[in-house]
Amino acid sequence: MKRYIKIARPDHWIKNIFILPGIVIAVLLTDGGSIGSLWGKILLGFISTCLISSANYVINEWLDAEFDKYHPVKKSRPVVEGGMAGRWVVLEYLLFIVAGLAGASAVGRYFLYTEIALLIMGVLYNVKPFRTKDIVYVDVLSESVNNMLRLLLGWFVITGNYFPPVSILAGYWMAGAFLMGTKRLAEYRMIGNPALAGEYRRSFRQYSEQTLLGSSFFYALCATFCMGIFMIKYRVEYVVSMPVLFWLFVHYLMMSYKKDSAVQKPEKLYREKKLLGIAAVFVLALVLLTWIDIPWLEGFSEPYLIRME
Repeated sequence: MKRYIKIARPDHWIKNIFILPGIVIAVLLTDGGSIGSLWGKILLGFISTCLISSANYVINEWLDAEFDKYHPVKKSRPVVEGGMAGRWVVLEYLLFIVAGLAGASAVGRYFLYTEIALLIMGVLYNVKPFRTKDIVYVDVLSESVNNMLRLLLGWFVITGNYFPPVSILAGYWMAGAFLMGTKRLAEYRMIGNPALAGEYRRSFRQYSEQTLLGSSFFYALCATFCMGIFMIKYRVEYVVSMPVLFWLFVHYLMMSYKKDSAVQKPEKLYREKKLLGIAAVFVLALVLLTWIDIPWLEGFSEPYLIRME
């Protein structure tokens, strides 16, 4: 039983904290209600997302076993070591789906649709003939869609009357791509053997350290660009926090070059004190700028030339 629980990766549920920004943004931009009055709904939404995520983890562990045996750490995963029955894995997968969708349906219609989309992305990413994780660049872009879906889940916990701004959705998607890109960069460097890396992750056969670094930088640029558009459009004061956001991205990229980097295991990032400190400064800046008006910044969002006297 312990093996079947382990492949559901409950220790990865912390990743679903990424639904929180969607909740906060929805509260700030809509009339969906306050967070305090929706705690029950938020908790149910979080639990449902954890269950759906575990369904995706189960098929990932099962279908990746033939490749994980080439990874220095993942080769010790339960499915790789053997002794697990396929019929019980399928049953576990289906039970997580049923429980997750049952909870999602109680939260709301659009929340349920988004959870179904999360399941579909799990199939596309892991299951042949799709298996997007084997296709260079598509692997990162498809896996990071889950980040955008988590923002949508947070949003739809609060309101189903509006769709969130496309700028923040695109920014969140690209931020997720940056996280996945740097994770691959750290993995590629840790394995240290291109041929072995290609056996573990098929997309590594077409990647190099340079292309992984360059693409990660590209995703970071796209993410900050889209987030900047969102900030200027909805509250220009947030632009003041952008240097801290840049610092956060740069520090994370630098972390990928550490030996046995935590970037390879995002669920362990809570141990990175400096990263958490920078993130806390960014959040604090956003909180302060939510309540502090800076009228002269409005001029930067107006399409007018500056007259010279």
